[in-house]
Amino acid sequence: MIKREKDSKFVIYQVLYIFVITVLALKGADLDLRRVALEEETVDVSVKDSLAAILDSLYALGIDFSIKIDPKVLDENEEMRKQLAALNKKLDKVKDYVPPPEEEEPEIIVEEQTKLQLPISLKQTFIQYTWNTAKNSGTVPTTIYDPRDRSKPIVVIPPGQEKRFDLTDQTEVIIAFGSQEEKIRVGPNKPPEINIQRVTTKMNASDIYVRELQRITAFTVTILDSRPEQLKVSYSGPISVSGPQKDSDGNSVYNVSLRIAATENQFDDWVDKNEQLREADGRYKANFFFTVIDERTKDRVQVGDSFFFTEFSK
Repeated sequence: MIKREKDSKFVIYQVLYIFVITVLALKGADLDLRRVALEEETVDVSVKDSLAAILDSLYALGIDFSIKIDPKVLDENEEMRKQLAALNKKLDKVKDYVPPPEEEEPEIIVEEQTKLQLPISLKQTFIQYTWNTAKNSGTVPTTIYDPRDRSKPIVVIPPGQEKRFDLTDQTEVIIAFGSQEEKIRVGPNKPPEINIQRVTTKMNASDIYVRELQRITAFTVTILDSRPEQLKVSYSGPISVSGPQKDSDGNSVYNVSLRIAATENQFDDWVDKNEQLREADGRYKANFFFTVIDERTKDRVQVGDSFFFTEFSK
């Protein structure tokens, strides 16, 4: 019994397979089996009747062989056909189109500017809070600016000329010449130096006489500064000072002698007033000081030394 049912199903599926192949060959993609069976123009009447009988028996068994296709597929295909047709029309219009030759942009010739040589040496350094000089060795005017304020130049130097100008707290300046610019460092104005040197050996003896020290130069005081004209020099103590003279480096040199008393009585009066200046070895000590003030930078330097003596004279 079971075998007969299997054989029946096999025959049914075989017939169904042949039927589907036949429908595909005759109708294409529209696979609504009810519709195929009802349209007489698609198949012969005898074939139709036999197929209808088979379908009726299959439907009687509760088997539905309807194959449905989404109706939107046809609409989409129709829309695609319209788009392809429009595209073909556009292609027909442009297939013979020859684009015009590209116009070459005219070459812009930029005239190369000649680089000028720096009219002021980069090795030159300027100094803060004092005057400076610069020589323009170039062929165009040179302008020096403070980089913090370029609205007003510090100085303008014509070609081949040298000019003097003042700087304050700038750390660098801009050198402008033609269309070019360079920066030059501005160094700090160093405080002045005071160098005191003893130039006599008389104070090395056991007996040192005031009268002799007042007749000679016992010390030289040298003031070292790059701008000595803006220095204010003062001194204090029982001394006599001559100078200044300039040494080979342009520094100011002062000669210092002792000045305590013109007579022995005056010396005795000085000793009575300055007994605290007597050393343990019996010598008297008299100090003196040199003070230098830079009136631009306000730097102040003070250095001192001492005279030693025992008696007014031999």
